[in-house]
Formats: sequence, structure tokens, C-alpha cells
Amino acid sequence: MNLKDIELVMLDGSTKTFGEIQGKVTMVVNVASRCGLSPQYETLEAMQKKYKDKGFTVVGVPSNQFFQELKSSDDISEYCSTTWGVTFPMTEKSKLNGKNAHPLYKELTKSVDAEGNAGNVKWNFEKFLVLENGEVKRFRPTTKPDAAPIIEAIEANLAK
Repeated sequence: MNLKDIELVMLDGSTKTFGEIQGKVTMVVNVASRCGLSPQYETLEAMQKKYKDKGFTVVGVPSNQFFQELKSSDDISEYCSTTWGVTFPMTEKSKLNGKNAHPLYKELTKSVDAEGNAGNVKWNFEKFLVLENGEVKRFRPTTKPDAAPIIEAIEANLAK
């Protein structure tokens, strides 16, 4: 399946394909409002602002897979905008793992991390850098969004 063709229901209820919101480099992150890693929202938003005019975008995918997300899209939207000032696109809550995983995650989880491991999302704030050519680079949850390997990959691919 081509990632660009996968349909996403956005947090506001609109429907878009991944290709409609994809930049030259797109960071897809499964987010959760009540997770100890939620301060990563601040860094994700700073990166969105810094690189968006060069073709970068963050896409937040709220998930309650680990029982740390708010109940409604309105609650998630309000929390993200008022607490972290989030302006990047966000989808509705989605499943990440298992037979009911969102098609986007069924594709993304085929990619391997730095240790060569593919498969299920391990926790909230796992990051997938989707490059314009379709290549996916995977970073586990505790890797900060602005870690050197991520920034290097973003900047190298935005410069093309």
C-alpha cells in the first residue's frame, strides 16, 4: 500500500489522505495527553515552526493504546492547543497495534529502528520520519524529537 493514499480522519473530523498533508519530510508521532513523555509536544511544535516553510510537517496521531489519552477529540484538541500551543495536524484517536491498527500504522510499523527491529509501537511518542521518496526512519519513544540523528535526517532531506 502506498502511504500517500491512506485516508486519515483529522481531529476536526475532516478527511484527508496522508499525501495531502505530507511534506518533504513528515514526522508521524503517536501522542497521548496523559503520558510522562507529553512534554515532547513542546519540542515537536518548535520543530514544526522552525522547518515548516522548508517542507517539514509533524502529524500527531492520538492513541489510547496505552490508556493515557483523553476520551474525546475536543478534549484532545483543547489540551494540545492550550497546554502546548500545538498547530501541527492531528488525526482522530487511532489504534497503533494489532488487527485493528490504523492502515497508516500497519505500514509504518514494517520499518525498522536503529537496532533493526520492526513491529509493534512500544509506547507513546514513537516517531516515524517519512521522507519524500517514501523511505521511513523509525525512532523509539525515548528518543527526543530533536535528537541529533532526527535533526540530521530532517535537514539532509529538506536540503534536496
